[in-house]
Amino acid sequence: MYTLAEAKEKLRMWLDAEEAIAVAGQEYEINNGRRLTRADIREVGKRIDYWKRQVAILEGKTRRSFRAIPRDV
Repeated sequence: MYTLAEAKEKLRMWLDAEEAIAVAGQEYEINNGRRLTRADIREVGKRIDYWKRQVAILEGKTRRSFRAIPRDV
């Protein structure tokens, strides 16, 4: 289990990664024609969502919903 500070740090790291991809691009080509991929933007988005949920859980900001089924007695 992570602490709130650790979860926030991980979230910040993934947000920074997303920004780097947005600014510099996901792929680039080296002089000899080789193409390199920095990261998969969709995977980065998934990790951001994950860490946002973890931060919310650790901050106690999540709601749990319960479903009740009425019955005649």
